[in-house]
Amino acid sequence: MFDYVANTGRFSEKSARYYFKQLLSGLGYCHRKGIAHRDIKPENILVDSQLNLKIADFGFAAPVDGKDGSGELKTCLGTAQYMAPEIHQKKPYKGKSVDLFATAIILFILVAEHPPFTTADAAKDPYYKCIAQNRSDLFWAASCKNKPGKSEFFSAEFKDLVQSMLQNDPQHRPSLSEVLGHAWLQGEVPTEEELA
Repeated sequence: MFDYVANTGRFSEKSARYYFKQLLSGLGYCHRKGIAHRDIKPENILVDSQLNLKIADFGFAAPVDGKDGSGELKTCLGTAQYMAPEIHQKKPYKGKSVDLFATAIILFILVAEHPPFTTADAAKDPYYKCIAQNRSDLFWAASCKNKPGKSEFFSAEFKDLVQSMLQNDPQHRPSLSEVLGHAWLQGEVPTEEELA
């Protein structure tokens, strides 16, 4: 996926929706099988010749329920740019929640062609600080500054979905089923001919 985006450029929201639905489907399968990936990033998502996504590299995977069955994981690992704030803060975390956090970063990259922030650490990253302090208006203003159409570049539904998935407090983030039910995910997707 990393090379695909680098070679094709940013995607329309319609095209990004097609791939994001596949990513969520694959991640949902992992979670239903009791596995948290913990290193979701474009480099670990393969795209085959039929434009199907496949999640790869389960080297950091762990049981969703935690190794001790508590429902929480404690190991600080992953790729810093895609790690949820609770991992940066070295707090126990839910595997499903941190996986979904990383998918939101990927979705943003697909549409914007750059990451939303360097690291999800409000003390170190000014862009993430805007999200953590409920100043998403400042985050989106900065994200749209150099885009065609400026403030109209991202749709309202896209912004709502991404900022909800990137919340600093994991208790305020949507579950996978809530993400799948979000208005943005109900939008139109391209046909395979349109993608080819």
